[in-house]
Amino acid sequence: MSDAPPSPAARPRVLSGIQPTADSFHFGNYLGALRQWVALQEDHEPFFFIADLHAITVEQDPKLLRDRVRRAAAQLLAMGIDPERSAVFVQSQVPAHAQLSWVLQCLTGFGEARRMTQFKDKSAKGGEGQASVGLFTYPILQAADILLYRPQYVPVGEDQRQHLELTRDLAGRFNHRYKKTFRLPEPYILKETAKITDLQEPTAKMSKSASSPAGIVEMLDDPKVSAKKIRSAVTDSGSEIRFDETEKPGISNLLTIFSALTGREIPDLEKAYDGRGYGDLKKDLADVVVDFVTPFRDRTLELLDDRAQLGAILRDGAEKAGAVAERTLADVYDRVGFVAPGR
Repeated sequence: MSDAPPSPAARPRVLSGIQPTADSFHFGNYLGALRQWVALQEDHEPFFFIADLHAITVEQDPKLLRDRVRRAAAQLLAMGIDPERSAVFVQSQVPAHAQLSWVLQCLTGFGEARRMTQFKDKSAKGGEGQASVGLFTYPILQAADILLYRPQYVPVGEDQRQHLELTRDLAGRFNHRYKKTFRLPEPYILKETAKITDLQEPTAKMSKSASSPAGIVEMLDDPKVSAKKIRSAVTDSGSEIRFDETEKPGISNLLTIFSALTGREIPDLEKAYDGRGYGDLKKDLADVVVDFVTPFRDRTLELLDDRAQLGAILRDGAEKAGAVAERTLADVYDRVGFVAPGR
């Protein structure tokens, strides 16, 4: 058995996942992070997964969960994830995720797990007594997700930094207690991402759970609906089109979306709309949004209509991921002292 991480000559391995908790990606998570996964394929060896094991830490409707897993996978492919260059897979189809999670749980202190801020945040609503044990151990499963692939990098936002630190701590603890098995993954700081806010409450981020329907642009909405939401977006007092998040959060958000979708720099947009009204900006941006989401939506629906093809892509991705994950798990099981089958 080998504990060697991927060769330095090889493309550095990177891993990321998304939960299937919505029917559609929205501009906030797509423009803020997801579309940057596509660029990672150029110089990295990516593993991208749909985190359905994480999704059931809160109650889910089984039929809806299956549908959302397929929708998430189809959208990843529609946005440019290439299954020839990336392993795209469903977390529950690689059993090693749950198996390694148990080993890591046995290395994690109760107090250490309890300090995870996401558990505090997510259990606050119903109280800790109503939260599932799965929600409590969620960061440890996340550590298993990462360590199985011995990646060099993990794309993280600020809200995930604490979980990556736990992952590094558990990797170091395992290496010290048994034998060097895991590389300590490094955070991959994505280039400055577009911070997209609610169209109706531009001082709050665009969020599936917190935004009103009018405040969120869904990638799979009818493009005409999305255009109407842009034209109805809240703007600010005055008439000058300039980027100022404090004084003009509404206009600043529209400029950010415009820039993210077209690649035009914000100062260039400010210059182009100098002396023009908010209505001109909204009308033009609505057209840009329609042109952008229409092919994405069409491709996603096409993939969802061909369930056999989508299933085959996910099966191939699970096989690619499983081949790597099973090698890591075999090393872990051997070092922990488990008896291998037939020995």
